[in-house]
Amino acid sequence: MGFFAGLNNEKYDRQYSDRDLVRRMVGYFSVQKKRMSIITALVGVMAALGASLPIIVSRIMDLLKNHPTTNQILTVGAVMATIAFLNWALNWMRRSLTVRAVGDVVLSLRVKAFAASAEHDLSFYDQFSSGRIVSRITSDTNDFGQLVVIVTDVASQLMQSVILGFVLAYTEWHLFLIMLTFMPVVFAIAMGFRTLARIVTRRGMQAMADVNATIKETVSGIAVAKNFRQEHSIFESFDAANQQAYSVNVRRGFVLSLVFPVLNAISGIFVGILVYAGGMSAAQETVIKVGAWYLFINSLDYFMFPILNLTSFWAQIQSGLSAAERSFALIDADPNVVQIAKNYVPTLKGGIIFERLNFRYTDKEPILREFSLDIRPGENLALVGHTGAGKSSIAKLIARFYEFQEGRLTIDGMDIRSLDLKQYRRQLGIISQVPFLFSGTVSENIKYAAPDAIDADISRMARRIGDGEWVETLPNGLQTQVGERGTRLSMGQRQLVALMRVLMLKPAIFILDEATASVDPFTEWQIQQALALILANSTSILIAHRLSTVKAAGRIVVMRAGQIIEEGNHDGLLNQSGHYAELYNTYFRHQSLNYKP
Repeated sequence: MGFFAGLNNEKYDRQYSDRDLVRRMVGYFSVQKKRMSIITALVGVMAALGASLPIIVSRIMDLLKNHPTTNQILTVGAVMATIAFLNWALNWMRRSLTVRAVGDVVLSLRVKAFAASAEHDLSFYDQFSSGRIVSRITSDTNDFGQLVVIVTDVASQLMQSVILGFVLAYTEWHLFLIMLTFMPVVFAIAMGFRTLARIVTRRGMQAMADVNATIKETVSGIAVAKNFRQEHSIFESFDAANQQAYSVNVRRGFVLSLVFPVLNAISGIFVGILVYAGGMSAAQETVIKVGAWYLFINSLDYFMFPILNLTSFWAQIQSGLSAAERSFALIDADPNVVQIAKNYVPTLKGGIIFERLNFRYTDKEPILREFSLDIRPGENLALVGHTGAGKSSIAKLIARFYEFQEGRLTIDGMDIRSLDLKQYRRQLGIISQVPFLFSGTVSENIKYAAPDAIDADISRMARRIGDGEWVETLPNGLQTQVGERGTRLSMGQRQLVALMRVLMLKPAIFILDEATASVDPFTEWQIQQALALILANSTSILIAHRLSTVKAAGRIVVMRAGQIIEEGNHDGLLNQSGHYAELYNTYFRHQSLNYKP
């Protein structure tokens, strides 16, 4: 327990049997039949060449007893040199084909793992660290590829053992039977080691995944760390994860390094017994002849080495199987959002109805209770309320990022669970509290949702917002590099780029989780112009933090503890002197031009 404290499996992890893993792996290689057939043939030829070496050496011994001629010695030497060259050439061909086949399979597995992670809903990323997911897509798929290379090496050696087994049985079956009695002990130790090897290799991978997750989180938050002079703190977080990974992997190495010395010692004992039994018999010339005994002992190392090598590779094989297990678990993870159908989605009008809907993130965290709301097509609706009232949850449910537990949610009369999500989300425009921009230019970020948009259309639309002055403030206009996460732009500029992205998409339903960051009055005026262009052509759900946005809404819904307690327009709700009036006086009143402290 102390070895692996804190290294918990992810909830979506699964236990696969070796048979299931091998079946899945073989399935990935089904498209590599031609290459794998050639590799198999090369492995067979190499095994035969390897098995022939002790036989040739035994023939040399026979020649030495009969005073061989120079030509005979040269012939044997040439044969051995030819075998060595052929073995090298065939091994190079096998490895070249294997590397290409494995590369293609790892590429396919990595693509599927990434595609699976991209398809998972947001609740998946709420539960699981993105750094650990990255580790499965990169490190674990690479370890899976190494497994296949190791298996081909071991297969070649095992095939060589099988061929030599027949040779040894034919040469001296008495000693071969004695040797066979030792094999169950060797295999029993190897198989007993299997379970332990799988456990420690899986834990080692989890430890490295923790390191990757820590690095990703600390690097992503480096600006915050520097603002508060917490460089030492983030180093300590990394160092703790790194030290744990070090300790786990040292103990892992200790466990994995035990098996080969143990088996090597046991095999040495077995060989000693065989040498003694065969030597005594050969000396007395009762059962075994001297030549046969020498050939048997000479061949025994070639026979035992692949079997012992298999156990030495067992740690790497288990590492590869654990990597495959973790990659397949990511691919096979059950989605939290489940569609009952994938019906075609026509052009939406934007009618949204919540019918007695219950939603919770966890069993102990109810958010919406018996929630009902009718949003008419083309309506501009503002949601207001204290933090935790359920406003963002409504937006996430409309976007189908989370699964609700009870009730019904319809879009234009269609059950949201029956829609093709890709088609449905193409008609959604969503802006989160902190607009996310990808590295690249402003134009590329605007085109993200509408790749077919041309620069002239983007420029024309940009000119409709504050006469395009916001574009002129950018160093290179629409071709300005935004930097990682948009850090080269101000928050107001990022919001305008995000709004432009939605404008080019022309969504039927627009969701704005409005940022709370302060912007100057001129930028806010530009933002409101961009919003007005979007609101004019879509059903809009505005999670409002600005007074200007609230007042622009056709209807305001006031929420508290997952329920609607008031609704109406701005002036009507103020006159009621209820919860909205309280929110107004707390959050919005100071934003008014008529505000007097």
